[in-house]
Amino acid sequence: MQRIITLLIIFLIASQFGTAQTEPANLLGRWFEDTLVGSSAYNNTYNEVWGLAADGHEFAIIGSTAGTHFIDVTDPTQPEERFFFPGKAQGKSIIHRDYETYRGYLYAVCDEGQSSLQILDIRQMPDTAIMVYDDNALLVRSHNIEIDTVMGMLYTFATGGGSSGYSALRVYDLADPINPVFIGAYNVFGDIVAGHVHDGYVRNGLAYLNCGYDGMAIVDFSDPANPVALGSLADYPFKGYNHSGWADESGKYYYMADENHASPIKVLDVSDPADIKVLGTFDAEVPNPTSIPHNQLVRGDYLYVSYYYDGLVVFDISDPENPVPAYSYDTSNEPNTPSYKGAWGVYPYLPSGNILVSDMQEGLFVFEKIDPSITAVHSPFADPALISVFPNPATSMLYLEAAPGLEWRDIQLLDLTGRQVAHWMPQDRQIELPSSLPEGMYFLHMKTSEGLLIKRIHIHGER
Repeated sequence: MQRIITLLIIFLIASQFGTAQTEPANLLGRWFEDTLVGSSAYNNTYNEVWGLAADGHEFAIIGSTAGTHFIDVTDPTQPEERFFFPGKAQGKSIIHRDYETYRGYLYAVCDEGQSSLQILDIRQMPDTAIMVYDDNALLVRSHNIEIDTVMGMLYTFATGGGSSGYSALRVYDLADPINPVFIGAYNVFGDIVAGHVHDGYVRNGLAYLNCGYDGMAIVDFSDPANPVALGSLADYPFKGYNHSGWADESGKYYYMADENHASPIKVLDVSDPADIKVLGTFDAEVPNPTSIPHNQLVRGDYLYVSYYYDGLVVFDISDPENPVPAYSYDTSNEPNTPSYKGAWGVYPYLPSGNILVSDMQEGLFVFEKIDPSITAVHSPFADPALISVFPNPATSMLYLEAAPGLEWRDIQLLDLTGRQVAHWMPQDRQIELPSSLPEGMYFLHMKTSEGLLIKRIHIHGER
């Protein structure tokens, strides 16, 4: 029987709040289903969490050994399952599922059993969601996925099945969102020959790849069929199993985690991909000697991290080189052991600012937003379809066309190191490019009422 735990009961049974260095995150609600089985590996019923918003409603997407659950968290004190889609593979063998959204579709993969790529049409939410693709022709299993929403590319990591056999990394074109087209499979990134790529963060064709024990690489996939390795990091302090990472919104800093017990998070300066610098390390400042950061995401001035055994920890990164633990909540009742249990995923991008956390054994947790600056922006990145920029490649001028009602706030041109090389007023729609700019690739950053929109611009020729 499905059980929805109310706020009063949660506070009576929940684990202890965080450490003395942090404030307790405010738990609003929790959901779990007691009829689902745990995995035979870690007794984890649940895995990844994602989120989406539609027509004033907010949903958590959480994976389980059975499949994909859509939980309505519009009233965060009363989470309610609205839809469920079974995985092609189910049961105690299932440990990992992963999710991404793009242009009104949810993409789902699993890393165990005879699984598949599943694509769900969520354009009619909150009324319904529809499975429109469930096939293993392209892939059978994948550990993680990432979608570059600007370039319209699906990245699958540690992928098996399909015509390519096993691949460390694959890229698919999503020009038709329900018919991905295979572009290529890759495992060599400069000095790194990756046995597999565990996860990745990709924006605007620039991919930060977490390659397990082989380290981390930064690769330019602006031409996905011919990627260019820009830099790599094969050795660094507290090196272990390079698991995951996320860049701050400036693109200058990258927060990287190794999936090893007592391993701190690393702060990297990635402004020059050919010269990646490790600026320092930090941890959750908890007494648990086996603490492991698992997944981390950035929104605004906060880094949201799900920790095995130690739950949610939110770091203040207003000084990006010196993150400070600010809020925490221990979601797990598991004893601290050298294994992998507790909080798996975190999602901070709902319009309300409320935070979703999935715990492997305890289910879904919904926390109140901690960033007062969040109003109603669904994501730090706006839909790239809202603005057209042409011509591209450009020589001397750029022309911008915006969707009706979109408000402009700032327009900047950044080079590959993240340095601002030009700036225009919000009312500008015809942009004259500085004649002094060298030929090459740049990023046009446009702050709008819908969030930050980034376009990759190629500038060449005489100006």
